Amino acid sequence: MTKQPLRVGLIGSGFMGACHASAFRAVAGIFDVPLEPVLELIADIDDAAAKRSAARFGFRRSTGDWRQLVADPDVDIVDITAPNILHHEIGMAAIAAGKAVYCEKPLANTVEDCAELVSAAAAKGLPTAIGYNYLKNPVIGLAREIIASGEIGEVVGFRGIHAEDYMTDPTAPFSFRNELVGGGVLADLGSHIIAMARFLVAPITEVAGQLHNVVSARPATRGSSEMRAVTTDDQARFLCNFANGASGVIEASWVAQGRKMQLGFELTGTRGSLAFNAERLNELELSTLGQPKGREGFKTIWAGPDHPPYAAFCPAPGHQLGFNELKIIEVRDIIAALGTPERRPWPDFAEGLAVQQVIEAVRDSADARGWARVEGGLARRSSLGARDG
Repeated sequence: MTKQPLRVGLIGSGFMGACHASAFRAVAGIFDVPLEPVLELIADIDDAAAKRSAARFGFRRSTGDWRQLVADPDVDIVDITAPNILHHEIGMAAIAAGKAVYCEKPLANTVEDCAELVSAAAAKGLPTAIGYNYLKNPVIGLAREIIASGEIGEVVGFRGIHAEDYMTDPTAPFSFRNELVGGGVLADLGSHIIAMARFLVAPITEVAGQLHNVVSARPATRGSSEMRAVTTDDQARFLCNFANGASGVIEASWVAQGRKMQLGFELTGTRGSLAFNAERLNELELSTLGQPKGREGFKTIWAGPDHPPYAAFCPAPGHQLGFNELKIIEVRDIIAALGTPERRPWPDFAEGLAVQQVIEAVRDSADARGWARVEGGLARRSSLGARDG
């Protein structure tokens, strides 16, 4: 039986664009998805770049104008991997054109822009999805299952971090990330660990934040003597309270020398603890009360076929899934949702808005040097199941 096509229009061909293209190419060969993804159209900075990207990734057509892609009648879903500053404009245009929209995080640079995207999509009944693929890790699903089962008791504490070092070099040229319209590290990396905290614990209701700029100016272009002022944060930290009564501390840095992908947490319950670090992507650490004296501590749980959907990639435990596999799982979930009458992928734009509300509360708190309430912090937590088939 021939499946209905899902014709993909991808905007952007950088690191994330390549990852999204790879996921859409691979997903139907790994999972039984209800729609057949078709790489229909790609948009890049100009026609020549778009043509090269189309050949590289296997798209049928290309354009140097993202507006043409959004308006194209043969595109069913607009996939946005353009710079953060463009997310709102492209997303609104795609919604106006009646398209499903899949956007990399952060959803937009302000709560107002995020809320406008959520409202516009809801008014038209259009499905949306946002790229928090670390939530799709089988061991993160296992962590949520362990928490929900009560195995580690009531969650009382969360320590989270997302640290990398790709902005450490002060001679690296100025980019969109170095001004507030790019979001700073709090939005760029912090959004991932905020989404993780919400997924595992509860909505964040209150924050007390600190933002720190480390590199105050950068060359306008590589090797240039002209310097441009950096107006955003290189490090961010905040205390937080959750809707379920737990408390925590969350940190983000892109100047953490030696760290390539330290997205991690330690979650404490009244009867045990969980720990995770994405630099060891396939491992979850679990410690529970009642261990023999002298044998207390964490044990390592390796990802394997008992942790769906790991088995779709490999029949043997401990053989490692990677970043691209998590993106394939994310794309699988989007296509699966689009193949149902409800057409409601998760996480969606509403989750992107909820994360942005935390980000802006942290900024407000840092400016005021005090605690700030999170607008909408008591919003419904996702009811998405922890495990899947």
